[in-house]
Amino acid sequence: MGKGTPSKGKKNKAASHKTCRRCGHHSYHRSKGECAYCGFGVTAKIRQPGWRNRCRPFDGNKGFYR
Repeated sequence: MGKGTPSKGKKNKAASHKTCRRCGHHSYHRSKGECAYCGFGVTAKIRQPGWRNRCRPFDGNKGFYR
């Protein structure tokens, strides 16, 4: 089997993410063993990037920082 369309079509059978035990989001990668949202499995601290703490531009605050 090549690396084109026939092999890409087999990627729809198994889920790669499941619900995280720590944050509850559906972002725990089964094979990597780490959560993309909170960093569970990699770090003991909750993953909180700086861009996450900003207000969204459409929530009435017009993009100002909290």
